[in-house]
Amino acid sequence: MAVVENQQPKYERDHQPAQFTLKEIREAVPPHLWQRSTLKSFLYLFADLFLVGCIAYAASFIDAIPSTLLRYALWIFYWIVQGTVATGVWVIGHECGHYAFSDSKLVNNAVGYVLHTLLLVPYYSWKISHAGHHGATGHMTKDQVFVPPTRSQMGLPPRPASADTEVMTAAPISDKAPHHSPLEEAIEETPLVSLVKLLGIFVLGWPIYLITNKSGQHPKAWSSHFDPFAKFFLPSHTDDVIKSDVGIAAMIAVLCAAGRVFGTAAVLKYYLVPYLVVNFWLVIITLLQHTAPYLPHYRDTVWTFARGAALTIDRDYGWLLNTLHHHIADSHVAHHFFCTMPHYNAVKATPYIKEALGKYYYKDDTPFLKAAWDAQRKCLFVEDEGDVVFWKTK
Repeated sequence: MAVVENQQPKYERDHQPAQFTLKEIREAVPPHLWQRSTLKSFLYLFADLFLVGCIAYAASFIDAIPSTLLRYALWIFYWIVQGTVATGVWVIGHECGHYAFSDSKLVNNAVGYVLHTLLLVPYYSWKISHAGHHGATGHMTKDQVFVPPTRSQMGLPPRPASADTEVMTAAPISDKAPHHSPLEEAIEETPLVSLVKLLGIFVLGWPIYLITNKSGQHPKAWSSHFDPFAKFFLPSHTDDVIKSDVGIAAMIAVLCAAGRVFGTAAVLKYYLVPYLVVNFWLVIITLLQHTAPYLPHYRDTVWTFARGAALTIDRDYGWLLNTLHHHIADSHVAHHFFCTMPHYNAVKATPYIKEALGKYYYKDDTPFLKAAWDAQRKCLFVEDEGDVVFWKTK
């Protein structure tokens, strides 16, 4: 069962946005937790890279095993383990983008650029849009990712005048958007379709977001992290976006060259499938950090940075995954308040921040696959009006 430390009231008019300030939260955290150690950060990185190398080396013996069934089983095991460990490398690259890896801007950018490029992430481009997400978390018109569609954007009928709560029963099929046929509407609601959509998000959600800005602001309008002139970039960002694109192009060229030397199957087995596992973890971790039926979104009239930073959920994935992923999931509230704090201190700062936030601290222990399923089925849209809005089903 989920453990939600702050289940917000269902009634929009009863929701009370937090009154604390960022200064109050900062003062609750011991000052030494802001200290960054370049040496310690590199030790975490070297440990990750050592594990990645050892796992890949161990996999080189799989094809020599006589049993076909065992070979298949071991390759699947390798893909899951390697992708899970490589996610930790991605997290360290993400830390570099926040300047949490080192006191040196040069070190942060050099390490982050290499790590994210190796994982086909446009380092500078994503760093820029991700900074926009941190600067406007939970804001309906300024946040850069996981922006809820509104009722009108979903093509749904207007909200009934008698509806005064943010949690409503599903409307009958006949009350839905007229351009959907009954068959389309029936299929849309089936668990099988929800499952297929969820699997598609897990596998392709991350590259689709990078390429098309899907789930960002105005997702139907073309806007790509690879386009130097995309709407979320300024003219001053052009050179950085081009550097990111050059890095990705170089990495793709390396993979193509590796395919010619070692064979396409080898690149697929050793790199591409683990890469998809990394994508899975990125999507599910980031989705569940900011998506749940009880988590509100704010419009401009009530949003502040401190209120937005609190619209983040800490989720515990168990000791092993928390450790391999450098506590990106179970200390994410701390990360949103103080993104330059290194991961090894954010987890230590979390109890202090939890105490300071009180009822506005969100933690959810729902198993992550069930939480993702609930998000897919229950978090479909929000209302077009209202300063504070909650997710709804149709």
